Amino acid sequence: MRNLRHHQDRLENSPNPNWSDDRLVRECLSGNEAAWEALIDKYKNLIFSIPIKYGATRDDAADIFQAVCLDLFSELSRLRKIAALRSWLISITVHKSFHWKRNARRRFEREVTDAEQESLSGASASLPALIEEVEREQIVREAITSLPLRCAELVRLLFYEQPPIPYDEVGRRLGLKTGSIGFIRGRCLKKLQQILGEMGFCGKDCARRQSIDSRTGADQQSEEQASLSSERDAEAEPLARGKNLR
Repeated sequence: MRNLRHHQDRLENSPNPNWSDDRLVRECLSGNEAAWEALIDKYKNLIFSIPIKYGATRDDAADIFQAVCLDLFSELSRLRKIAALRSWLISITVHKSFHWKRNARRRFEREVTDAEQESLSGASASLPALIEEVEREQIVREAITSLPLRCAELVRLLFYEQPPIPYDEVGRRLGLKTGSIGFIRGRCLKKLQQILGEMGFCGKDCARRQSIDSRTGADQQSEEQASLSSERDAEAEPLARGKNLR
């Protein structure tokens, strides 16, 4: 526990991904190298996930990641709205990933057929969906980092490690009794849902609530509410597990 408190104090006083974008950017522009590392750490999974979604290899994705980081370094002082940093990063990365995909086709010295043109057009048409997906994934990442340290580490060990770690090993690493992990996990997932709600994240549970509010008929609404209640724990676990969140 002493180590956990020491680590928590260090996180609060040193630049880290839990800091707001505004705070990190101010420190970056003042020459704080640790703030730059923290800013990259905060968005590295977001940036890296986009070229992967475009079909890039990990090596090509790493090249795109480096290119985006260079753009960020050179343009950071000219960024007008810090609140738009995440959207700016998504836009830049999507642009580079799309051009990587187009250039990859040309490297194979094949003519672009009508079908391939439709594929490229489809990639552009699906851009809003892709942006929405990576935005949601980043919100979940940031929500997890906002959890208490032990909860964040528990979520990481349970949902982000491959192959999955047995409960007894998770307990050993966190200093917990194996029998208490299930209870603590449920409490942490509930806290995660609360943070996501405060961040404006609207998952299936939220969408269905909005649908219920627009309906009439007390019996039907009562039935839907009962269904939502039984799904709350199941909703948080996939969010924590999150495909392509790593």
